[in-house]
Amino acid sequence: MRPRIYIDTSVFGGCYDVEFEQASCALFERIKNKDFDVYFSEVNETELVNAPQHIRDLVNLIPKDCYNFVKITDEVEELMQKYIENKALGKASENDAYHIAIATINRIDCLISWNFKHIVNFDKIKLFNSVNLAMGYSVIDIRSPLEFL
Repeated sequence: MRPRIYIDTSVFGGCYDVEFEQASCALFERIKNKDFDVYFSEVNETELVNAPQHIRDLVNLIPKDCYNFVKITDEVEELMQKYIENKALGKASENDAYHIAIATINRIDCLISWNFKHIVNFDKIKLFNSVNLAMGYSVIDIRSPLEFL
C-alpha cells in the first residue's frame, strides 16, 4: 500500500524556485514513479488557476492511478473554521486551513508544503493537532519536501 500524501500548492511552484527546486522536483520524480497516492483538492485547483502554465502542467505528472481529487465537504468546512476559531491560523490564511482540514478529514498520511509560516511550523502543527484531537480526528503529519529526498 502506497503512502497517501496531500501536496499543497507551494510544492508545485517549488519546482521553479531556486531554493526549493531540487527537493520539489525529487518529490515529483517519486510521484511519477508511483511511490505515493497523491491527493489534490479544489483548493489546489483554485490556487493554480492564476499560476503560469508550466506550474499548472505539473499536475499532469501525477499518474492517473495515483491521483485522487477531493472536494470541500461540510465536515472539511467545519474543521477549517475550528482552526480559525482556535487561532491556529487567521482568517487571511483560510486556504491554508482548508489544506490541513482536507488532509485531516481524508486521513492522509502526510501533508507536504513549503509554507513554513502557516503550515510546516512546529507551533502551528501543535495547534492543528490539538484542534484535531478535540474534534475527534487523528493528528496530521506535516513535512516539507526535503524529508522525501
